[in-house]
Amino acid sequence: MSNLPLDAIPHSANIKSHPEISVVIPLFNEVENVRPLYGELKSTMNEMGRPWEVIFVDDGSTDGTDEVLRGLYAQEEGVCVVKLRRNFGQTAAMTAGFNHARGEIIVCLDGDLQNDPRDIARLVSKLAEGYDVVSGWRANRQDGFWLRTFPSRVANWLISRTTGTYLHDYGCTLKAYRADMLRELRLYGEMHRFIPALIGGNGARIAELPVNHSPRRHGRSKYGISRTVRVVLDLLTVKFLLSFLTKPLQIFGLIGLLSLSTGMVICFYLAVMKVFVGYGLAERPLLLLGVFLAIVGVQFLCMGILAEIQTRSYHESSEKRTYSIREVLRPEYGRPGSAPIAFEKGMVLRKAGNGVAVDKV
Repeated sequence: MSNLPLDAIPHSANIKSHPEISVVIPLFNEVENVRPLYGELKSTMNEMGRPWEVIFVDDGSTDGTDEVLRGLYAQEEGVCVVKLRRNFGQTAAMTAGFNHARGEIIVCLDGDLQNDPRDIARLVSKLAEGYDVVSGWRANRQDGFWLRTFPSRVANWLISRTTGTYLHDYGCTLKAYRADMLRELRLYGEMHRFIPALIGGNGARIAELPVNHSPRRHGRSKYGISRTVRVVLDLLTVKFLLSFLTKPLQIFGLIGLLSLSTGMVICFYLAVMKVFVGYGLAERPLLLLGVFLAIVGVQFLCMGILAEIQTRSYHESSEKRTYSIREVLRPEYGRPGSAPIAFEKGMVLRKAGNGVAVDKV
């Protein structure tokens, strides 16, 4: 990476009120990295020649990052600063950046100078081939093997196998998204690393490109081995959201039926042994197991029914659909014999061959 002073990089005429590309950068105590990172980003985006903006999200920094960001905002065009009240975590910071982004394409990267802004052009070009997400892959990762790289590889394998969205590097923040895919997401906890899997479940087309990765030069890493446990717990949530969010009774009910059936078989067997053989039941722990499994089975069935009711309340109260629309093709409005177009909120009309296409925005 070059270290050009910011005043040596001319302001770009491509920074406009309606940017095409929004770059979201979450920051937590990165005071030494902000200005060098912005210098590299500005140079790269100007070379691309497309309207752009950058959204810095200060996630409760306490080392002076806030003052540096205020200085950049005052000096530079196209800089947006979102300051959170405290440290909410990377998922919340990225969500805040997504909500303030105005571009049709949203690019995320870390603020520690380990991601290379020059890779953005390649990701955006790949996105133009018809993909909805292009994920960076740190093929030559510059981190410690046992505490960072190895746990990451295990987590990536586990996430890929569980979700069915296969990526080499879920943990790489450098990714390019179509903004309409992100607007459908609601992120909680530490779910930012699962974004490709979540939108992949909605039919998103996903690609992966190797990207550069540099050793950390300033500051201290905020990641550790403890995050592996959180990944596993979040993965359980993601699996449920992808597979059973709209049909929870199918998982709770299945467990409940298996438990109830097993318990009933055990109790029936003991009853037969008592009536026809004369076995005593008081000293047999198998009776307790049978009763326990039957009770647990009923509880799981009730839980599944309650979850079904809650799921319907969730979708209906939030007006959240159980599907995701990529495009709607209908006969051209006003053509003889054509059906009228039923517009919904957030739809726009554009020419498409002999008819029109209705896009969700």
